Amino acid sequence: MTETRLRPARATGLLVTATAVAVGLVSAGPAQAVVGPETPAGQYAFTAKLVVGGEANSRGCTATLVDANWLLTAASCFATTPGTTVPAGKPALKSTATLSDGKTVDIVEIAPRADRDVVLARLATPSAALTGVKRANVAPVAGAELTAAGFGRTRTEWVPDKPHTGSFNVNAADATSLSITGKGTDSLCKGDTGGPLLNGAGELVGVNSRSWQGGCYAADPAETRTGAIAARVDDLREWIDGYRATTSGWQTETLVQSGSSLYQGIRLPDGSWTGFSDVQAKVNDLGGIRSSAAAGINGDTHVLAISNSGGLSHTIRKADGTWGRFGDVFAAANTLGNLTQVSAVSIGYDLHVVAVADGKAFHTVRNAAGSWTPFRDVSSGSLTHVTAAATASVRGELQVGLVSGGRPYHSIRQTNGNWLSWGNVSQAAGSTGPITSISMAGAGDGTHFVVATDNGSRQYHTLRNPDGTWTAFGDLKPYFGSITATSLSAAAVNGELQIAVTTADGKVLHTTRHTDRTWGAPVTVPLEGLPGAPGTLAITATLHS
Repeated sequence: MTETRLRPARATGLLVTATAVAVGLVSAGPAQAVVGPETPAGQYAFTAKLVVGGEANSRGCTATLVDANWLLTAASCFATTPGTTVPAGKPALKSTATLSDGKTVDIVEIAPRADRDVVLARLATPSAALTGVKRANVAPVAGAELTAAGFGRTRTEWVPDKPHTGSFNVNAADATSLSITGKGTDSLCKGDTGGPLLNGAGELVGVNSRSWQGGCYAADPAETRTGAIAARVDDLREWIDGYRATTSGWQTETLVQSGSSLYQGIRLPDGSWTGFSDVQAKVNDLGGIRSSAAAGINGDTHVLAISNSGGLSHTIRKADGTWGRFGDVFAAANTLGNLTQVSAVSIGYDLHVVAVADGKAFHTVRNAAGSWTPFRDVSSGSLTHVTAAATASVRGELQVGLVSGGRPYHSIRQTNGNWLSWGNVSQAAGSTGPITSISMAGAGDGTHFVVATDNGSRQYHTLRNPDGTWTAFGDLKPYFGSITATSLSAAAVNGELQIAVTTADGKVLHTTRHTDRTWGAPVTVPLEGLPGAPGTLAITATLHS
């Protein structure tokens, strides 16, 4: 291929620029879509139009919304000089994105990849009305048909107001890029740079980077080639989610056991979810994990993990996404035998842990300095055959729920360290079938209890009021439907109760009880990154500033 260069030319207030690249293709953007049909209204609503630079010297590109806060596009769109490296941080040139709902939003931060023409761009204000694109997790094979969408030139238009689409076939894929060719006369034109490349399922597989522009408006009339290069994005899930997780606001940290490991994901403030990543791969290998607990403290997430060998370990995921190593809790707080379950909650900067071992419940505290108190038996003499425990923080006190003989019990550890006697919750909130799982959350001055009974086939909720009275157990079937819960977890997130449930048919469901006591519709959590069916789970709230 011969190197091709386009000279700058002014039209409709846009500076048309192009960069010669080593393979001889010219950039399909900076400055003004795919030579193909106009996109039907409402389709590809995740596609956005970018304008980079001032009014007298601007360029156009296309981008894809990945969630309410972030766009994915080509890094070359933000280069001050064609072919130069784009630094992370605030864009050097004024940059805006016009979303499919008509709103134009400033771009305030960019995060480029070093190995391909890809960048994440953060919106100044989130788009609550639009849904991000679904992303593929495998590269398309040679011969696969893909769809490109963009706001670039067509055969007859210089600056279209609506995106157009085109069909392309994959020639080949390498570690970072896709080589594609337009079907028929479809081609990528100026302004399509950064636009989405989608597989047959509508999943994002690539970001358009550069093309020959055969048949595009104002292109070389002798050029007929419709080939193009796109940057792969199917392998960028963890990189993308790492930036998504920096979104400010209340987040729901989620730990799901699957196979022989534990996987961490996040429900973001806009209600979308990141994928799940292997905790042992990020921290250190415990030889398998069968259960966990989590608690948020000052933006960090404290994770307790029960290993397959029965040990108890602790680690911290910092607010910046980095992890510490697993530490041996038994070495610091004494060893427990036959450990079956653990629960954790924060009170101030202290981490309170209740573990079920040898049919009893034991309590320990990790203070802000990292020191642990010895485990103390808090059930012996009152309750026997304890099978499950839950914890909540309410008004600075630790509230604990235990299951003994299939029935729920409740106690409070007061701020002076004294424990109140165990009370039978069934006598106050009504009887249920035998309880198999229990979780708690403190919201305001109230204590929420959530239980699964009858081998998980029924789920109930009750609330302990500040005066010590209880509401009657309410059936959660109207909200979750008919499910069999194998594990459940509750957390208070920004004053609301959130519940996540693992089901026997391999799903994780999530719902929210709002402050007005209404319930949101259950959402099936996308389990991208999980190698198999989900097992036990734990959720907790963290506030990212």
